[in-house]
Amino acid sequence: MDRRISIVLIGAATVAFALVAALVVGGRENGADDGSSQNALPTTTSQQRPPQTDPGDTSSSTPPATTTSQSKTPSEAGRLTTLRTINGAISPKSVVASGRGLVSAQNMMYQHSVTVYDTDGNLVKTIPDSVDLTGFGAPGHPGISKGSPVEAAYSPDGRTAYVSNYSMYGSGFGPEGSDNCNAGDGTSESFLYRIDMKTLSINAVAAVGAVPKYVAVTPDNRYVLVSNWCSAAVSVVDRSSMKEVKRIPVGAYPRGIAVNPNSSKAYIAVMGTRDVAVIDLGTLGVSYIRNVGGGPRHVVIDPTGRYLYLTLNKDGQVVKVDTTTGAVVGRVNTGSQPRSMAISPDGTALYVVNYDSNTVAKVRASDLAILQTIPTGEHPIGITYEPTTNRVWVAVYTGSIVVLQDS
Repeated sequence: MDRRISIVLIGAATVAFALVAALVVGGRENGADDGSSQNALPTTTSQQRPPQTDPGDTSSSTPPATTTSQSKTPSEAGRLTTLRTINGAISPKSVVASGRGLVSAQNMMYQHSVTVYDTDGNLVKTIPDSVDLTGFGAPGHPGISKGSPVEAAYSPDGRTAYVSNYSMYGSGFGPEGSDNCNAGDGTSESFLYRIDMKTLSINAVAAVGAVPKYVAVTPDNRYVLVSNWCSAAVSVVDRSSMKEVKRIPVGAYPRGIAVNPNSSKAYIAVMGTRDVAVIDLGTLGVSYIRNVGGGPRHVVIDPTGRYLYLTLNKDGQVVKVDTTTGAVVGRVNTGSQPRSMAISPDGTALYVVNYDSNTVAKVRASDLAILQTIPTGEHPIGITYEPTTNRVWVAVYTGSIVVLQDS
């Protein structure tokens, strides 16, 4: 998985694209989204809008309020302990908590599934990624198509999940998606799935770009944002219609997305650069926070919206960025190849998976001091904080999920 991209330089435009691609380790995520085989398992502040009703919710009554076990003790004061390891027919690239008592794991093309668990780690359902795209109003792909679930995000009420598919398989699709790509090279575009978390079934799709990676839902429930790795752009999907309203070019290899609390700005980690793209969610214009570090991969935002925290795939660091000035105000080395990251609901603690160190690091957000490092198993790649139990779930790409208690 450490292979370098072999890029044929055709013309000046391709040369320019290749230069930014060099910032990505090995031209890809170094052991991450290699879609080369279906069978090989990889060892200005605005007014906040009121949340909109989600059409993906089929329930006729309001669900009970989520009970949370959070105490008034700040998360930075807790200690991580390993509770259990989940195995089975999984190859999780990511794990995401709904905030309402369910956690989903996205298992790529290696298992063609999303697995859903309760907060104790018991399997609730395996959702296959097979869909009839024609039945969902997407022409050109007759028959059954398969996806490859890579990332997910939940609506603010936790009733609906949105899942990106790294590549699609079936009639009308070209070769598998790959991290080895250039914008406009003919890589087949993909689809975003919508999953009703009451019925645990796919109930809508939206066409997005090529090799979509991260997904984020704006807190006002207006948009679903999708970073398209091979399109070098972000899809802005209207949540109510499940239609892409704009595709915004941001630079080579966009990945992580974080949205500020009032849904006015989205921050995109552009991994083929040293920059963070900033999308104004009112105008859908784009600006940049420049030179945060090499290969920004994942980004989270604190509850106030003031600070961003980013993992740097090329530099091997986590950095803290002040959104009011664009300045990097802190750096820390958490381990080899920091990948995904989660932030506690109170904003006091970060949890970082280190892919090559096989660890998760707990970091104090205020000063980026490392509080604890826990072994996870080989190649941890995804992470989420489950707020109803104060638990941290880690997706281990070689086929397991580790559940940690933080208390």
